[in-house]
Amino acid sequence: MSTNATNASAEEQLKLLGINLPRPPTPLGAYVEVVQAGNLLFLSGTLPVEGGVPKFVGRIGDELSIEDGRRATRLAALNALALAREHLGSLDRVARVVRLGVSLATTPEFREHPKVADAASELLLSVFGADKTSTRLVFGMASLPVGVCVVLESIFEVRDAVRVTAI
Repeated sequence: MSTNATNASAEEQLKLLGINLPRPPTPLGAYVEVVQAGNLLFLSGTLPVEGGVPKFVGRIGDELSIEDGRRATRLAALNALALAREHLGSLDRVARVVRLGVSLATTPEFREHPKVADAASELLLSVFGADKTSTRLVFGMASLPVGVCVVLESIFEVRDAVRVTAI
């Protein structure tokens, strides 16, 4: 797991990591993807979708492996970052990742929830740094929307708009 130990901004860190964020997902129902209340940014549950198409359909421990679950969780986290950037204009406005809620569709016998959820936590740690690491809740579920194996809820603390000063 790499961490942002370079003191690079979040946007610079994405470039250093070679990460190109996907297009932000659109709602699958009657809700909005992002709401800002004061300095908190709440994201609706982000799914592992690409181009509007659900990926990683099934349950972890059955049709999907732990590694499939990790890839799905990372994709959901990339979608969350894309939504946050679209709303804020720049991920450099994120002061802290406050909370991650990770819901996983698993078999009743599955016990490796933290390993799967770590894929999102590790990505956010790499982008924002250890000083902005979040709290986290992880749940196992029988099913999730459109059959995907993960839904990621994110809450970010944001700072005022980045001010650019002329030299």
